[in-house]
Amino acid sequence: MPWCDPCDRFYNPNTLLVDGSCPRCSTVLDVADGAADGGGQTASSSKIPWHFWVVLVLVALYLGWRVVQGIWLAVQAIF
Repeated sequence: MPWCDPCDRFYNPNTLLVDGSCPRCSTVLDVADGAADGGGQTASSSKIPWHFWVVLVLVALYLGWRVVQGIWLAVQAIF
């Protein structure tokens, strides 16, 4: 993320001017790989973190257990 020292703030690469300079003070900023051309993040920097998968598995287990409980309650209500 580009940092402007005179303005003392971070900028989104999309908010920079065409030449990669700060829109407020026109200081040329050091832009990360591919961000100046609007390419966004590279493939290696957009990997999904491992803790996302842990949370996803835990949510799946929780929802699975709630389905089992719902079926159990439905069977108990019928009989």
